[in-house]
Amino acid sequence: MATVTKRWTVEEVRSLPDDGQRYEVVDGELLVTPTQTWRHQDAAKQLFVCLHSYLDAHQVGDVWFAPADVEYGSATMVEPDLFVVPLVGGRRARRWEDVGRLLVAVEILSPSSARADRTVKRRLYQREGVPEYWIVDVDARLIERWRPEDERPEILADRLTWAPDGAAVPFTVDPGILRRGRRAVARHRWTTVYVAPSRRTL
Repeated sequence: MATVTKRWTVEEVRSLPDDGQRYEVVDGELLVTPTQTWRHQDAAKQLFVCLHSYLDAHQVGDVWFAPADVEYGSATMVEPDLFVVPLVGGRRARRWEDVGRLLVAVEILSPSSARADRTVKRRLYQREGVPEYWIVDVDARLIERWRPEDERPEILADRLTWAPDGAAVPFTVDPGILRRGRRAVARHRWTTVYVAPSRRTL
């Protein structure tokens, strides 16, 4: 007898117990990720600080971090490690429904999430037309950049540069600084920020 694979809905995933794991669903497929390591969280924290500083200075978007839901229909809900959404009337959005689209999605790679990040979620973000999808490989000190039409990622080991519409200067970050124990540095023409490493909805 053929095995029937259960198709999950967003409502069903939201009803799962809060046990510290991350539950996501893409086209009915349930994705389960264990609690992330401190190293993973440290990289996410440093990149968040870099993005927040840049976006606060240039007012071209707003950055959020997991857990925060991004929904695409009744059978797809993901929680990117970090994501950037546009402003609404020059102000921060209060709900995902107010914006409904991403400018950037970011996932910090880990052994337990590699398949989902590089295949399932990558295809989702490309299908939804997310302009920038960054997969951060902390161990390799690089970022894989995907855009909607890409068949292969752009591998960035020295510098990632992002030039959002409306910004006077681009955002630039060195992937190597995201390793624990190094200072996070976001450089643009007006500001340089140094930071010692150390379930929401919009």
